[in-house]
Amino acid sequence: MTSSALGTAQQMRDPDYMPPLGRAVPLGIQHVLAMFVSNVTPAIIVCGAAGIGFGSDQGALGFPDMTYMIQMSMLFAGIATLFQSIGMGPVGARLPIVQGTSFAFVPIMIPAVAGLGAAGLGGLMTGVMIGGLFHFCLGFVIGRIRYALPPLVTGLIVLMIGLALVKVGIQYAAGGVPAMEAGMRAIAEAKANGTPVDWSTIRFGSFAQWAPALVVILVTLSIKFFVRGFLAVAAVLVGIIAGYIVALMLGQVSFVAVERAGLFALPNPFRWGFEFNAAIVIGMCFMAIISAIETVGDVSGITKGGAGREATDKEIEGATFADGAGTAIAGVFGGLPNTSFSQNVGLIAMTGLMSRHVVTIGAIFLIICGLVPKIGAAINTVPINVLGGGVVVMFGMVCAAGVNMLSEVKWNRRNMVIFATALSVSLGLQQVPEALQHMGQTAQILLTSGLLPAAAIAIGLNLLLPEEAGE
Repeated sequence: MTSSALGTAQQMRDPDYMPPLGRAVPLGIQHVLAMFVSNVTPAIIVCGAAGIGFGSDQGALGFPDMTYMIQMSMLFAGIATLFQSIGMGPVGARLPIVQGTSFAFVPIMIPAVAGLGAAGLGGLMTGVMIGGLFHFCLGFVIGRIRYALPPLVTGLIVLMIGLALVKVGIQYAAGGVPAMEAGMRAIAEAKANGTPVDWSTIRFGSFAQWAPALVVILVTLSIKFFVRGFLAVAAVLVGIIAGYIVALMLGQVSFVAVERAGLFALPNPFRWGFEFNAAIVIGMCFMAIISAIETVGDVSGITKGGAGREATDKEIEGATFADGAGTAIAGVFGGLPNTSFSQNVGLIAMTGLMSRHVVTIGAIFLIICGLVPKIGAAINTVPINVLGGGVVVMFGMVCAAGVNMLSEVKWNRRNMVIFATALSVSLGLQQVPEALQHMGQTAQILLTSGLLPAAAIAIGLNLLLPEEAGE
């Protein structure tokens, strides 16, 4: 779609310009498709960690809690996007910013709900709500704390987020955590009984599980590198569709949940109750700082790529306010933290269209999806291994984004020591969580994700060590 078909060069750079409706609607839906998979995946991962996702007893009921959380992921991504594109007083940048659930929070959320079932979601949602309020308050000071978060710090944190997630991607691609645990039990029982392991009964890691995941990866990479335009933007989505077809042919797809789901449902405030958990609250507030810095980069990327200018302080503050407000409201109704989606920044640069009204159309589409339970149930029919193929690529891209940010660092001895120390401690705790088994649960949740120690060490050493120490 060429610029001339959308408007003049001046109109294309104007956030207040509204293209012809026939062009604006597909462009708005394109923004949604670019973020759709990434937006709903954290809900599936969190429910899986809690023990109410794929492979759990809730399967017989159609995964009601996971379906609801997916609905809320779509609904409040749409509402938070409206905060950004339309604005409410000081809230919102009034730019084409698409909001959605961030993977950055997942390493904090997984240990917070691990094995607790739906009972663990009350504390999580309370933490999301309080963390959102804290995030909102960061809008008042975001400009003053940027000096403490250079690429050395932010790049390391983003890298750690990716490294914390890649294990989850492989577990999903091979069949999911429930299948892995069932396989481990079967192997242990066979060894204890002195009998050969019957590998035909163990699903985890089998070719039947890996095949759809590999199809997703191969199709995604093929489209990303050999196709241009809209399909290239939605490469992960197309890859998942291809893997879904393979899984369907292998008999791995069930439509029971779709049949039971309703046609319309309103969000339910405090669905899982209200429970204050200090570890979750502290973790969410910490991650809010990271998310706020990410939003600063996204806003700057949009204004540079779409309008050829720097973002104003008012736009950055408004975007941060919208992040926090969207997250706090989502937490009340059972949604996960919201932040600006970086992949949509690339879409703005690709189309050259700065219209916030196009993104508003996409937000309305997301809200409609969030109010229709059958859509959430339909997403639940995607097998865990198919989803795993998609997240293997996405989580790897998170790592790559961190490495790209670190490429801006001047690698002298000082910065290498800071990076090495922070990476060694944080990655070590992530890989050997038992090292903290004598500490309280709060400390274990905060430290074993690797993100808090990485940030604390990197920020502390960066502020304390003199620059000349690296010469």
